[in-house]
Amino acid sequence: MQSPLPFAALLFNAFVWGLAWWPFQHMHQAGLHPLWATACMYAVVLLALMAWRPGILRQVREHPQLWLLALASGLNNVAFNWAVTIGDVVRVILLFYLMPAWAVLLAWRVLGERPTPAALLRLALAFAGVVLVLLPEGAPAARLLQTLSLADALALLGGFMFALTNVTLRRLHAVPGPARMATMFGGCMLMALAVAGLGLQVGVVDPFPAPNSTWVVTGLLLAGVLMLGNWALQFGAARLAAGTTALVMLSEVMFASVSSALLGASALNTRTVLGGAMILLASLLAALQFRRAGPSTP
Repeated sequence: MQSPLPFAALLFNAFVWGLAWWPFQHMHQAGLHPLWATACMYAVVLLALMAWRPGILRQVREHPQLWLLALASGLNNVAFNWAVTIGDVVRVILLFYLMPAWAVLLAWRVLGERPTPAALLRLALAFAGVVLVLLPEGAPAARLLQTLSLADALALLGGFMFALTNVTLRRLHAVPGPARMATMFGGCMLMALAVAGLGLQVGVVDPFPAPNSTWVVTGLLLAGVLMLGNWALQFGAARLAAGTTALVMLSEVMFASVSSALLGASALNTRTVLGGAMILLASLLAALQFRRAGPSTP
């Protein structure tokens, strides 16, 4: 009989990321921009990992091809954390879950995996859902880009970078796991610092504030929870089929939707619900197809 622990571990990770928007918004209200928060938290996580595995940086230096993983995972976290802090949480999560559609295109370009007709159908379904979520009722399709808010654009970028992260991880499967983990944590810290510095120059990011107990304590607690969530993801994903993992991780949408609705961080309308259902259906079909056919199916 399959142990329930891997499922519970994945549910815990989905729960962590489904509720991560709240501490980010809490820290933002206390004066800490989500980019500075991301940089600080991942610095703590990276230092903890280096203390646990002292030789891990040597492993990273031995694999220079990890730079793409650092860039993709770093921008993924930067975009997601910023988006859920300033935008409608459910809308951000739904746009982020366009990730399986991006993965089809990236696997085609990066891995040479030609998409099947079913994959192209899922792609069309997901993008149609995005149009419903983003385009106001009655507005012409030509206005789609004009309706994008900063949070919307960040959510789309985050989903694309998450897909690029997953494709890159598949490409670097021979690299030791600890080296990949350190690269991802380091990439999150460095990309957050880089984007925060750029944002500071153009006036869209506030200067780093004086420490206060609210955001310091919240940030340290969230850093610890994110470490536990990452461990849970590694534990669960290593013991379950990739398709099963993808199905369980879709529960993040439920956790984010329920929590943000209860706390007043989201406003749902018919178009968002219908478009979100199309995006999630595309993700669900991708996960089920992967579960049946194995990792060779795009």
